[in-house]
Amino acid sequence: HLFLKEPHDQKGKDNFKLLLLLNDRFQALWNFTEENYRILKQKCSTSESFLNLCLNLRSCSEAWKHHKTVLKQFLTDFTSETSMSLALYTVLHKPIRDHVEQYILLLTKLNEALKEGPEKDLVTSAIKEYVKLESFISQVLDEACFTKALWKSLGYKFTVSQRNRLLEDSRNLPISASTNRSDRILLFDDVLVLIQGNSFQSFDLKLVWVDKNCREKSAPGAVWQWKLNQAIRQALKGKRDFPLWGKTGEGTEPPSCRFFTYVFRLEGKFKNATYEGEWHWGKPHGKGTLKWRDGRNHVGDFKEGLEHGFGICLVPRRSEDRYDCYKCHWYEGKMRGYGICEYGNEMVYKGYFKDDLRQGFGILENPSADHPFKYTGQWENDKKNGYGVWDDKDRGERYIGMWHDDHKHGQGIVVTQSGVCYQRTFHAGRMVGSGILLLEDDSVYEGNFMEDLTFVGKGKLSFANGFVLEGTFTNKLGQGLQTQGILNTSNEQLDDRITKAQLGLEEFPVEERWKGIYDQFLEFIHSGCKEETEESFTGFHIQTSKELRKSQEYLFCQRGTEDVSWKMEDILEELVQHQELKSLQPYLDKALKSSLHPLGKLLKALMIAFQATYSGIGANRHLLTMAQEEVKYYAKKIWEFYQGLLHLVLEQKGQLPTKSVDGETNDQKACSIVLPLILPCFYPELFMLYMLYHEREDDLYCQGIVDLSLFPDIKLLEFLDVQKHLWPLKDLTLTTNQVRNSPKSYTTVDPREKLVILQKTYEEIESTVSRVVEKDYKLPMDDLLPLLMYVVSRAKIQHLGAEIHLIRDLMDPTNQGGLYDFLLTALESCYEHIQRMRLHQRENCHGTHNP
Repeated sequence: HLFLKEPHDQKGKDNFKLLLLLNDRFQALWNFTEENYRILKQKCSTSESFLNLCLNLRSCSEAWKHHKTVLKQFLTDFTSETSMSLALYTVLHKPIRDHVEQYILLLTKLNEALKEGPEKDLVTSAIKEYVKLESFISQVLDEACFTKALWKSLGYKFTVSQRNRLLEDSRNLPISASTNRSDRILLFDDVLVLIQGNSFQSFDLKLVWVDKNCREKSAPGAVWQWKLNQAIRQALKGKRDFPLWGKTGEGTEPPSCRFFTYVFRLEGKFKNATYEGEWHWGKPHGKGTLKWRDGRNHVGDFKEGLEHGFGICLVPRRSEDRYDCYKCHWYEGKMRGYGICEYGNEMVYKGYFKDDLRQGFGILENPSADHPFKYTGQWENDKKNGYGVWDDKDRGERYIGMWHDDHKHGQGIVVTQSGVCYQRTFHAGRMVGSGILLLEDDSVYEGNFMEDLTFVGKGKLSFANGFVLEGTFTNKLGQGLQTQGILNTSNEQLDDRITKAQLGLEEFPVEERWKGIYDQFLEFIHSGCKEETEESFTGFHIQTSKELRKSQEYLFCQRGTEDVSWKMEDILEELVQHQELKSLQPYLDKALKSSLHPLGKLLKALMIAFQATYSGIGANRHLLTMAQEEVKYYAKKIWEFYQGLLHLVLEQKGQLPTKSVDGETNDQKACSIVLPLILPCFYPELFMLYMLYHEREDDLYCQGIVDLSLFPDIKLLEFLDVQKHLWPLKDLTLTTNQVRNSPKSYTTVDPREKLVILQKTYEEIESTVSRVVEKDYKLPMDDLLPLLMYVVSRAKIQHLGAEIHLIRDLMDPTNQGGLYDFLLTALESCYEHIQRMRLHQRENCHGTHNP
């Protein structure tokens, strides 16, 4: 290194640093030369010419040391720019250039003296490299001269740093960037500058692409294209090519995909944003991060300059130190498809978007302590529109019905925590007209009433004991409820058509309830089952998380305990392989239980919708039929979508779907194949509704079972009028096996399995009787019914009425009219007979005490 005193002024300091850098590189060059000298000496130790060359090289290697004194003097005495440039050329450039020329001359002489062989090839290769170095030195000097002249001609208005080196000027090599001939293009080693009149634009070379299809076929155009490509590649690599303008061909074109950081200026929605990430042909493309000065940032996938694919966007809230976090799918710069949004006010939305607005099925929830609520339903233009369920946890109410512009609008059902429910027409959030109010004591009011459920105006009140009060109702402050009308006491029995009225059946057709979920799946099939579309109906069953690093993992549902990681092409291929009924049911069972399979994701979304409606407050007996037909419809839609997937893959393979040979309709197949597979998912809520609906009958039945349990076996057989020759006095199988097997019908979910257990019970009763009479005996209904009542009374099955009606409503339609139907009818007769016995006993008791 040079032992010089560092100047005090900034320009002198910069020059001093450059000189030290040049000295280091020059020393490295000489070290390389000495290494070559050592190798050559080993190869050509007997050559006289080589000895002369070595002497010359040794003398040349000392040249730099002789110029230290001159350089020292120059740094302390120079007074003008001219003297500095002349001295730099004399001290730094000319000696190197002269020495390189001398090496070429000496190596050429050595090459002429050598014979053909490896040594001659080595020297020839060295000569070529030194020729390249000579060309490099010449070109760099020319660039320096052109750059110096350019800065003098342009003045001080350009902000481009003077460390930039000019590589080409359109005045020297004419080319036009537009129709304006006065435009000027300057190519530097790091930027491309376009001068238009008094203004200019600069473009970082790392974000400049040269169009391969450029129509400029002139010689200058081709040279510019080649030089631009090389300059871009050099800027990306961070070092210059050696030689500068040497060979063409391999490696001259820079990569079309790059990684770079750029600050947008006046470019639309990205104005003043900093983008760091992948680029392709001048646009963000691939993975990247956008950050705005106001705190917004977007991390995710980009395509052709816009957000496209999965992304996470943070948006600061005004006047709050909080953020809205959008974890969504994006399409051409806007949110589209499924997303999870965690708002700064603690609310969470999980659902679909279109053009940055909530659109389609979605769930909005406010889990905070202040005014907690949850909405599950349809959205349009960022507002609640269509069918939806609203849980107001403050008031302990659930609204099931229609919405318009964020207001309850149209037909609606309100269920309260106390068990009261009513159906009304709403307009812009307010109740209008008359409605039906179902009270928890089984009384029913039909007419007009207020939001606090007080009766107003004309109405009819039907009491649980059968009395009916019809007239005009008023509610004056401090005076309570008053009425003027007629009380009819002629009805002595409860009217089940009123007390068990089913709401919402005509007002909310099952086909229209969760249309947003079905539409999204249908769109997925119509798209050809593209993977990015499949991701748009996921995640409703996933818990939200504030940790951004886990957001994409949760959104894509690609994590879990499942051993199978299904890809879309594998799923479609498996569909074809499992078309036969024997393998179809196990395949569908596995698919529906998987959070990776589209059908499994669809089922989980339907489970969320069902639970939002019928769990908790929604467990009201007046909603039973709505729930029951909804589950059946789920099975139908899942079967339709399975067929849609199958037809799609067969069509892609050029095959035709096989025609059904069993003659079953789609509805029958949905009930027989799909319904048993999905029923466990909805069974807890559904069976609760059945128990509530049949609560009174089941209570009466249980009282009858308690009465019958007091009888010993023989007395009970006698009481039930079982023929004595059928009494199993010596064979207790009837009182053990049947009693043990019967309760299983309560623990299984599938109606089909419940019927199988009933059949086995019947077969065991018949075999027991055959052993008693010592011959095959086919039980007629008159004999079967009392024996079956004996088994049922000893089995003590709880909620038998709910069980029977659930089996009847959800059984396979192909079983109607067969053995299963016959046995279920027999069980119903037992159930009803036990109730009548209890009623008869109760009436006798009343008759004894009240003659």
